[in-house]
Amino acid sequence: MTKPAAWTDTLLTSFAEAGYVHASPAILQPAEPFLDLSGEDIRKSLYLTTDLTGEELCLRPDLTIPVARDYLASGQAGQPAGFSYLGPVFRYRHGTPSEFQQAGIESFGRTDRAAADAEMLALALNAAAALGQPRVDIKTGDVALFAALIEALDLYPVWKRRLVKDFNRQANLAEDLDRLTLAESPVRNEYEGVLAALAGSDRKAALALVTDLMSIAGATNLGGRSVAEIADRFLEQSTLKGGALPKDALTLIKRFLAISGTPDAAVAELRKLAADAKLDLTSAIDEFEQRIGFMAARGIDTSAIKFATAFGRGLDYYTGFEFELHGIDNGIVPPLVAGGRYDGLLSQLGSSSPIPAVGFSIWIDAFSTRAGDAS
Repeated sequence: MTKPAAWTDTLLTSFAEAGYVHASPAILQPAEPFLDLSGEDIRKSLYLTTDLTGEELCLRPDLTIPVARDYLASGQAGQPAGFSYLGPVFRYRHGTPSEFQQAGIESFGRTDRAAADAEMLALALNAAAALGQPRVDIKTGDVALFAALIEALDLYPVWKRRLVKDFNRQANLAEDLDRLTLAESPVRNEYEGVLAALAGSDRKAALALVTDLMSIAGATNLGGRSVAEIADRFLEQSTLKGGALPKDALTLIKRFLAISGTPDAAVAELRKLAADAKLDLTSAIDEFEQRIGFMAARGIDTSAIKFATAFGRGLDYYTGFEFELHGIDNGIVPPLVAGGRYDGLLSQLGSSSPIPAVGFSIWIDAFSTRAGDAS
């Protein structure tokens, strides 16, 4: 049996040969990006500290955000660049060590998104094979398809934002759909006039109104909530008072979320849904289909891929293609490798213009555990 150290050496060599430069971000990172942009599972497992200036810091819980921050601080920012990494990350994991090794790849600035997505999956499969798992279950999804559907539907803007935001958190999405199925019972409260004024407003108008009201009151927050958070809450309440989600829209969303199977079969079902509902989802479906073609061109058996429109990874910053690689019948529930597209992250980290981004992470200890079982 090959030792894990030799596995990782082979892995890093393969990444370098594919054109990905080794990156070594600092272990101690500003906590704010992780608190604002990561999924709930990461946020609640951070190891936090504060320096003498009062800045909140954390031990890096993963390497995507640190690698992205270093890229933005470099002279390469905005230009196509690819990085690989291997190093310790730190987050609370019940029953297992909180410090563990993570490897992976991040690709920034490539505008050929479908081809870049396919390359990530191909490299991830190669990495799994190099680490002793040549046969894996491939699970994929695409946030962009759901976002395109929601954008095409005639919904209040506040609910469009809420549904797309909660897509990667399935429990929250299910709750949203339940709340939209039936309008809440009308209950009068002290903010009745504000809710009436906001009925049908967009977020910009709501933010302006709430800012004015807070200014008059001489307050900058209420109960720890910012002006923007208060505006969003008022918008949500005023929207609910306006009635339930139209039945045809709810039916379409549920029909969309039920699509699963091979990627090719999913394309056919998505095009039929769009035609039946007279919705323009062409661009999102075309890019999905192009990605399938690039995967096949890289020798990936797309008929073995398990695609589901409802698949989400629980991280807030994903915007498109998502995937996980799982061991076949090995009893390991978490993925061995996982990643996807996150085109909005670098803007959220301070980039003045959008930068496409896609990548994946590898949980080295999951492979090491598997090796121990086999030895």
